[in-house]
Amino acid sequence: MKAGGWAVGTPQDFLGLSDEEAAFIEIRVALAVTLKRLRCSLELTQVEAAKRLRTSQSRVAKMEFADKSVTVDLLIRSILRLGGSRKLLAAAISR
Repeated sequence: MKAGGWAVGTPQDFLGLSDEEAAFIEIRVALAVTLKRLRCSLELTQVEAAKRLRTSQSRVAKMEFADKSVTVDLLIRSILRLGGSRKLLAAAISR
């Protein structure tokens, strides 16, 4: 690809992220994936999860997508509110 004039690199390089910024994004995504897996393991729809979390279905979708408008705090509180444990959070963050 380099011979064809394409630049090869990581998303971190492309976006110009520091190591800390890249790690933070990885944590946010890991928490979003954990929230979705937890919801699915509980056999809840996004609507049902939204009722338990006292929010909207669209907000749950944004949480599961790790939308930039969703804070890490909200992801953590939502996982805990759905019955997730500190151990589950630690496993998500340590991946």
